[in-house]
Formats: sequence, C-alpha cells, structure tokens
Amino acid sequence: MHPELFNFYLPFYTHNVTVYTYAFCIVIGTLLASLYTKWRAKKDLNIINLPNTFFYIIFIAGFIGGKLFFYLERPVHFWSNPKLMLDNFSGGFVFYGSFITTIPIVIWYLKKRKISVLPMLDILAITTIIVHSIGRIGCFNAGCCYGSPTNSLFGIVFPTSNNVAVHPTQLYEATTLILLAILLLYIKKHQQFKGQLFLLYIGMYAISRAILELFRGDKRGFIIEEILSHSQFIALLILLTSLFFYKKLKTKNKLILNN
Repeated sequence: MHPELFNFYLPFYTHNVTVYTYAFCIVIGTLLASLYTKWRAKKDLNIINLPNTFFYIIFIAGFIGGKLFFYLERPVHFWSNPKLMLDNFSGGFVFYGSFITTIPIVIWYLKKRKISVLPMLDILAITTIIVHSIGRIGCFNAGCCYGSPTNSLFGIVFPTSNNVAVHPTQLYEATTLILLAILLLYIKKHQQFKGQLFLLYIGMYAISRAILELFRGDKRGFIIEEILSHSQFIALLILLTSLFFYKKLKTKNKLILNN
C-alpha cells in the first residue's frame, strides 16, 4: 500500500505538499470519465460540446450524497460527536449515497437541457464504472475499506489490520467493475433498447455489491444486525427497481417494433 504518492516543496510554504494516492486516483478517474462521456455524447448523441457544468453538478451531488449516507450509517455516533463530521470531511464516503443523490439530479439536468435521458444514462453507466474502479484502487493504496480476516491466498496485511491478513475487497470490487464494463461494452454492440446498459449496470452491480458485503471487515450499519447491511438493503431495492424498469422498457420497445 502507498497512501502517499509523492511529496514536493513549494517556495514560501512551511511544509512539503503531500499528494495522496486516493485523491490522485479520484482525479485521474474523474478526468478519464469526463473525456469518455464527452466522446460518447458526441458520437452517440451528436452533442458537440457537453457543458462542464454537467460534470460540476455530478461532482457536487455525489460529494453531498456520499457524505450524507456516511453519516447516516452511524447517526447517533455523529450526532453525539458533531466535530467528527468536520474531522472526516476529506474522507468517509458511501458510493450508494453518491449514486442515489446524483441520478435524479442528472435526469433533471438532462431534461432541462433537452438531452435524451436514456441514451445518456447508458453512457454514464461506463462513466461511473471508470471513476468507481479507479477510486477503489485508491482505497486499496490508502488502506481503507478492506475485508474480514482470511487464511486464503488472497489475504493481505494492511497497516491498520493489526498484522492480520484480510480480504482485499477494494481489489475484488475494482476487478468486478472492470469485468462489468467489458461485458456492457460487448452488450452495447447488440443493444435492444435505450437504457438497457444503465439498467444492466445497476442491477448487476447491486448483485455483486451484496455479495461483496459478505467479505467486508469494517464496521458498517445494519438494517438487520449482522444479517442485512445498509448497502445490501439498498442493493436489493436497486435490483428490484432495475428489474421493473428493464421489463417495462423491453416490453415498450417490442410494442414499438411490432407496430
């Protein structure tokens, strides 16, 4: 693990500036995702120049949602210790919090700009995977979000795991996301209806996330103590929602083709 990528000196600054690997990964992931989104928007939707405002809104919504859900995992703890909310301002995010907050705002923005919603959501499926997978590699280097103790050959000792080998769940998730992106890009060549890629993405990720939660070792909130975590519960709701809309859009597409 390499939590600190490098340090450098700035004139007239009393301390060396540290560039953290996690933050670097997020920046690189965001840059690549933005470039991919603009490229696909131009190619698929003939949008010559997708406004940067679109990405700013996504970032702000994702940040707020991710932090909010992080605090809601242990509301009593943070309510009793409000200073911790500021102490954790630079870390502590919940992906599903960012996702759930961002999607309705993205849909609102697209409708306001009169941009086709479903095709853009298909593009954003890959966009999200780019940021998420690179971000998980950042988590691995930061030594956070690791799994439960294991004796398997995959076990890795992290600086904060008390010399105990644990599941590198960050790498499990990053690998899963990359494989999912490859699968979606293949399906894109045979896409049946608009919105299919996005619904497949959220549905398949929900399944993988629910399974991954079984290997997580950090303390997380539970809906049913030690049985159903917050993330598993949200994953279940998202999976059911994706199945509902998948069937609805597929049926609608068949009716259009038959007519």
